[in-house]
Amino acid sequence: MPGIPLGVLDLVPIPSGSTAAGALRASIDLARQAERLGYARYWFAEHHLNPGVAGTSPAVVLALTAAATATIRLGSGAVQLGHRTALSTVEEFGLIDALHPGRLDLGLGRSGGRPPGPPAGDGAPPAPGHRTGNGLLIPPGFSFASLAGHPRVALAQRLLLLPGARSQDYDDQLGDILALLRGSYRAPDGTEAHAVPGEGADVQVWILGSSAGQSARAAGREGLRFTANYHVAPAGVLEAAEAYRAAFTPSDELERPYLSVSADVVVAEDDASARELATGYAPWVHGIRTGAGAIPYPTPAEARELTSGWTEADHALVADRIDTRFVGSARTVADHLERLREATDADELLITTITHGHADRVRSYRLLAEEWRRRTPARSTTKTGTTV
Repeated sequence: MPGIPLGVLDLVPIPSGSTAAGALRASIDLARQAERLGYARYWFAEHHLNPGVAGTSPAVVLALTAAATATIRLGSGAVQLGHRTALSTVEEFGLIDALHPGRLDLGLGRSGGRPPGPPAGDGAPPAPGHRTGNGLLIPPGFSFASLAGHPRVALAQRLLLLPGARSQDYDDQLGDILALLRGSYRAPDGTEAHAVPGEGADVQVWILGSSAGQSARAAGREGLRFTANYHVAPAGVLEAAEAYRAAFTPSDELERPYLSVSADVVVAEDDASARELATGYAPWVHGIRTGAGAIPYPTPAEARELTSGWTEADHALVADRIDTRFVGSARTVADHLERLREATDADELLITTITHGHADRVRSYRLLAEEWRRRTPARSTTKTGTTV
């Protein structure tokens, strides 16, 4: 349904031939453009040891972006709690909120220092792909547990944690973060802790998840906002949304569930041009899925060379991500997004767009915003931001 807010999720991709500095400057510029275009929020992801991604610290990047923008909400999508403490997380965002109050979204994820969890269904074979009643593709599942033994993944877990340290239980860590933000933290012996800055910060807390697992249940139980990651794990988006809503308990912040759903998108003037811009996505995802990490984002010509010798297994490894990426003209992509919103009953949609050229990425977001606005009866403002 047009009229619901659109947000941006930025991985700060590094195009081939560019640098991390260039990628950061491009992302800050894109945030300015997104603010001008009316996007509701702009989030930064967190990834480590990926040659093609510069977004290693959402808090640092969003602090820089907050100084370069004025109104758009900014946040993490998501802070990886597996290698952080509750106190460091609250203090980081408290520092930024002190100078930019009322604009921050603290998006939390389980990963980072934790090995990939078991696939949904407790190890059962992935369900076959299907389409929803309105035509949205739900592909067969991909098991992230297959990455657990990869040397690069193990090295990242080792480097992210201090020697001998172990990740805190996720539910306990989330509870500590909420208590520190609310000023109600008490240690088992009754000792109080007050995070300054951080306590009382005017931030929205979100949980991001890719399955009907611990993250979705925790978001519902605590009455928090939840983002289901169709762009990461499209097979599990419906179950994740259902698990969140089933577990939801009203809180002081939310009376009813509030769901955002992410999607990979590329928009151009016509479908063929968009497909050409999207060519680099397959080898980029392949690097992630094999455990080697995201490569510098290739040009279409480079991508064709990289995939020229692929086997059927190579194509199968990335098929679910390729088949569920929305690529085409603004009208084509907006139709897909309406399908996604209808199938998940999402309150917002979170858009990720990666192209080799920065101007192409900016144009993609502009064309989508213009089309979304045309489908909206009247420009309106919600408590989450301005509806595109």
